Amino acid sequence: MTPNELRDFLNEKVERYNRPDFISSDPIQIPHQFSQKEDIEIAGFLAATIAWGNRKMIIKSAQSLIERMGNAPYDFVMTHRESHLEPLDGFVHRTFNATDVKTFIRGLRHVYTQHGGMEALFEKHHTSHSMQPAISAFKKHFFEIAHEERTQKHISDPLNNSAAKRINMFLRWMVRQDKKGVDLGLWKNIPMAALSCPLDVHSGNVARKLGLLSRKQNDAKALVELDTALRALDPYDPVKYDFALFGLGVFEQF
Repeated sequence: MTPNELRDFLNEKVERYNRPDFISSDPIQIPHQFSQKEDIEIAGFLAATIAWGNRKMIIKSAQSLIERMGNAPYDFVMTHRESHLEPLDGFVHRTFNATDVKTFIRGLRHVYTQHGGMEALFEKHHTSHSMQPAISAFKKHFFEIAHEERTQKHISDPLNNSAAKRINMFLRWMVRQDKKGVDLGLWKNIPMAALSCPLDVHSGNVARKLGLLSRKQNDAKALVELDTALRALDPYDPVKYDFALFGLGVFEQF
């Protein structure tokens, strides 16, 4: 395909999948349950954190986690005492367990009380063309609290050559706004042009088949290559093509 044909092809797929009926099969349904900004942020962050494996199990686990927090994530984070964390005992999603959840609850309260909240922290550290320095800074500040070493693996650091798929997906949810009803677009001061595609097995394989990506590993270097290719197609909203790559890979087995 020529560049124009490729753009038209991908734009068609974006239109197919970037619509409200996509929500019911995707973890983004978890933050969509809320109306308060901070509830949406926390629910989205936790759902994105455990977004690996079977999608139905991701949604089931995320829903269980929100219910254990009394369906009021921000209030739970900000007002909890240690005894209030007992309902989290027994939670597990793959390698993310109750110890990790409790650490995340404490880390989130630290971010809101000491750094002005999630949006403020990401806004402070992003650049006009990349969220990756902001992700690294967020992880650093998030784990300023006492924590077990094992829990750090659940937030990737792109400056350590990770593609940081899950947190890039969370940032797409929070920042991207196009009035189609899927992405939430809560954070108004971070440009969509700075977002990165959530690079995983599905999107990576499709990107390689389409000639958007040559690097074999799904790492930070591959993410830069894919971002560059997608920004050439749409400099203003490159990460919209995540809908196309994901849909082609998961729904169409492209």
